[in-house]
Amino acid sequence: MRTDTTARGRARRPAPPPLDDLDRQIGHALQLDGRASFAHIAEVLGVSDQTIARRWAKLRSTGVMRVLGLTEPEVLGETVWLVRVRTTPDGALPLAEALARRTDTSWVALTAGGTEVSAVARSGTDWVSGSGEAMLMRELPRTPRVLSVDAHCQLHQFFGGAEGLILKSGLLSAEQVARLAPPAADRPDDPVELGAEDRRMLELLARDGRTPVPELVAATGWSATTVRRRMAELRACGALYYDVDYAPYVLGVGLRAAVWLSVPPAELPAAGRAAAGHPQVAFACAMTGPANLFLTVLCKDTAELYRYLTGPLAQLPAHEVQTSPLVRSLKGPGPFLRQV
Repeated sequence: MRTDTTARGRARRPAPPPLDDLDRQIGHALQLDGRASFAHIAEVLGVSDQTIARRWAKLRSTGVMRVLGLTEPEVLGETVWLVRVRTTPDGALPLAEALARRTDTSWVALTAGGTEVSAVARSGTDWVSGSGEAMLMRELPRTPRVLSVDAHCQLHQFFGGAEGLILKSGLLSAEQVARLAPPAADRPDDPVELGAEDRRMLELLARDGRTPVPELVAATGWSATTVRRRMAELRACGALYYDVDYAPYVLGVGLRAAVWLSVPPAELPAAGRAAAGHPQVAFACAMTGPANLFLTVLCKDTAELYRYLTGPLAQLPAHEVQTSPLVRSLKGPGPFLRQV
């Protein structure tokens, strides 16, 4: 989901343009297949390909939506860490901005009234050499104005990644989804190894998942045929997926909150699957630590958040629940800070 990444002292963009159902359907279609042709999307939605191209150009140029080509940590043998850093009141924003500039972080935000920073970090899984620990966790305790650091390992993802919240919107019919969705990835047993050319290609796709093939050819030195084949291979094994990064107002949400739940281990799989089905849940995972189920929840306002916490969430078998609204987001799903 796209969030405000305006740097301090920089003027904000003007009010975003209004959207209609066709704009949102385009976003839903691209969440299913980020590199689907405009002609294919147009055929499924029943409009002309020129209309789709024109609408997407406006959505992309105004910063309302963008497609990101991202890598799946589990398929690459990487570990995901959910990090919470408590700081002095004057230290949170500078720290969040520094974390947002790193390429090994995503979802950097200020929480707890601006005195806590949350972030997602990735690392290798070689625990013998120490690469299983995210580098930033070695640096954070020595950072000025940091009071404490909590980092927990993601164990299983119930919802998120290629499964964006827009897929729960009902904007497309089941038949349209079936026509647009590619075959499910067939994840290999062993981690997928990436070469130097792969990484150069993936770096461009992380900035723009619809980067034209000629630009990928120039970056990799491969032929156009090889570029297309390698993208297809990485997509088929699940190493590469596409995500639509969009402004919160696209789905009518104004409040994003982090929720930590402590669930009995025997009931964790069922609780995670149930939470993943909630319309408000944009991300759900099992993790280490006293709170073993983490959710990112999107609601229209505090009243809707209250109804969710006391309704669907209260049905989960959790004996402890912590909730913290995100007061400002500095970075979304991609590894690079958005340029605005």
